Amino acid sequence: MQKEFSAYRRRVLLALGALPAARIAGAADDVEIKRTGGPYVPTPQVVVDEMLRMGKVGANDFVVDLGSGDGIIVLTAAARLKARGFGVDIDPGLVQRSNNEAQKRGVADRAVFHVQDVFKADISKATVVTLYLLPGMMINLRPKIFGELKPGARVVSHDYHFDEWMPDDQLTWDVPEKEAVNGIGQATVYLWIVPARVAGRWRLRVAEPAAQHDLTLKQNYQNFEGVDAKGVKLTVTRLRGEDITFVLPAAGGRHLFKGRVSGDTMAGSVELAGGKGAAKWSAVRIKS
Repeated sequence: MQKEFSAYRRRVLLALGALPAARIAGAADDVEIKRTGGPYVPTPQVVVDEMLRMGKVGANDFVVDLGSGDGIIVLTAAARLKARGFGVDIDPGLVQRSNNEAQKRGVADRAVFHVQDVFKADISKATVVTLYLLPGMMINLRPKIFGELKPGARVVSHDYHFDEWMPDDQLTWDVPEKEAVNGIGQATVYLWIVPARVAGRWRLRVAEPAAQHDLTLKQNYQNFEGVDAKGVKLTVTRLRGEDITFVLPAAGGRHLFKGRVSGDTMAGSVELAGGKGAAKWSAVRIKS
């Protein structure tokens, strides 16, 4: 998180934890100044480790930490998991500290830190984005995260979420290293898989036996619904990154489609209704 840490701001953050959920966003807005993510609060190593585990970070990943603070997330990803990436923070002192630590750990070729507004950071190459920012900033960043990351990218956040963009997974556990107003501190880690864009009209063809279906899909983040040209509604819809699943009711049962989305095309296999076996299918987006 960003801005220099102070005892007063720590008390404000702790007080937020005691507020009802409906009041957190409003209270957080009082703390967030201009476009900052709130006061700098270190992330315990145990939380960092869980964030990287949930994000399935490996040597082939490029990790971007928005509001990188002391740089611990990117530093750990580079040193332990051989990943590459960068962090951005508006505090020059924290950025210098992070770059010095990267040199000390021998990972400066894989972990770099910049003084930058998180809204101006280029996250297009990221396969994993990590955040520890207050609720108002999370909501403000949501369009950037959803719009600029490639489908399949993972987003991992500590304690705060994207409101109506529901997480694909989450974990809450006791973390004694975290301060709490009463009792042992807790941490929650949220995971999102950026979904492919499927909203629109599609022409779907089944190879054998030959069949065609024109579908109209509506999407709300990873949730989608659809209907074919005859008014038959899709059921059991699921979208996780580029992987798509849906059922099209048919005479004698249902067709179960599974496949992958790639831009304006989809392809996969379908289990045909009535136990008639499996077939290949493909679909193309119908341009208006």
